[in-house]
Amino acid sequence: MKNPWIVPVATLIVGAAVGYLSGKNSDFARNAASPESVAQRTRSSERSSAASAIGGAKKSRIGGVADVARLAGNSNRVQALMDFYAGLTPEQLAEEATKLDNLPMGERMIASFLLFGRWAEVDPTAAMAFSNTMGMAGGFVRPTILQSWASVDPANAAKYLSANPREFAMMDMMGGGRGRMGGQSASSIIATEWARQDPAAALAWASSLENGKGDAMSAVVGEVAKTDPRKAAEMVGKMDEADRAGAYRTIAAQYGALNFNEAQAWVRTLPAADQEAALASAIGGLSNSDPAGAAKQVSRLATGDAKDRLIADVVGHLARKDPQAAGDFLKEQDSSKAMGDSMRQLMPAWTQKNPIAALAFVNSFQPGTAYDSAAQAYVWSNNTGSPADLIQVAETITDEGDRSRTMGVAAMRWMREDPTAAKAYIEASTALSDEAKTSILEGRGMWGSVGGGGGRRR
Repeated sequence: MKNPWIVPVATLIVGAAVGYLSGKNSDFARNAASPESVAQRTRSSERSSAASAIGGAKKSRIGGVADVARLAGNSNRVQALMDFYAGLTPEQLAEEATKLDNLPMGERMIASFLLFGRWAEVDPTAAMAFSNTMGMAGGFVRPTILQSWASVDPANAAKYLSANPREFAMMDMMGGGRGRMGGQSASSIIATEWARQDPAAALAWASSLENGKGDAMSAVVGEVAKTDPRKAAEMVGKMDEADRAGAYRTIAAQYGALNFNEAQAWVRTLPAADQEAALASAIGGLSNSDPAGAAKQVSRLATGDAKDRLIADVVGHLARKDPQAAGDFLKEQDSSKAMGDSMRQLMPAWTQKNPIAALAFVNSFQPGTAYDSAAQAYVWSNNTGSPADLIQVAETITDEGDRSRTMGVAAMRWMREDPTAAKAYIEASTALSDEAKTSILEGRGMWGSVGGGGGRRR
């Protein structure tokens, strides 16, 4: 695939846009009964609010997306675009959707999510039908449509999902909340929005599902746990035993953020097999507000995946406040996997605040896996250092593939500033194979050769 970044980037933009839309419409959603009633209310009331938001004079000049693009300030553009779409009928929204392809990529993505989020509130089935004509792009806006629909009418959104499961197959394959970049499954999107309005009804719906039941019930429990972890814990008893472990972790994370002492006591009441992972989640919740306190709790966990993931989370939170403390904590750990993941959390914050101290930390490691992880993260995240200096750090990485990729990153930056010096350095380097040199010099950089061949060390 030529653009492997497109899915995570789109996921992030979907999340940002939908989150903004959900926040803007949370009070409205709680009082909504159906898309039809929403349409009636919005056409009579939201046009006036849109006009007041932009200002009468400015509103009169906004005739379309092209006018919005000429406004100064990106946040003003987003607000104006939302207000413009809010004043349109479903038919007008459909017409605007046909114009999206004329926009530059960045503007098209933001406009798509705002437009379809709005369209889903007033005519969700039409918005869904249009998304099915968009090819791969439809897959990116479909979660927005479903979430906006569920935010005003979860019952009918659920009926649509039940009647058209194949439309959401790709979303469900990428969803389920698994992984840092993972999205939500279709059932969990509806369950989350429904739980914000009526947790009992949401749980009843989720428990009735044949497919996506575990994801949906965990979503309901997770939403309730944000404000009432005890109530969420009571809901777990209605879940299938196979789905409870994930729910325990979800509750523990929210519980740990709200009251870590109570969270610990609750974790001790869980089945023995689930306590370790739940405790790790509780500590992870604590790290959001007290990363130093969370760091002190990590040693309580047994070596394993749960501890490795937690270490990276704690390092990331602690690094934003005190990179040196985060580095000291990381050096106490003995997991190479946690070390590699954590360096990617630590170095961006540290190189931004104190690149000299960050490099000293890199050099405090002996050659090997830990050093390679630190040096690679340092080079990739250092946006202020001289490329000529960074490439020399990259050159000391012991793993050939990592060394080639990291030197490629530094070389690409150097070529923007001084292509003659950069090319001369690469050609003379004995730390790269001939294949890697060719890849870098041809501009393939980090995406080219991963090494291969036996380049000698300088």
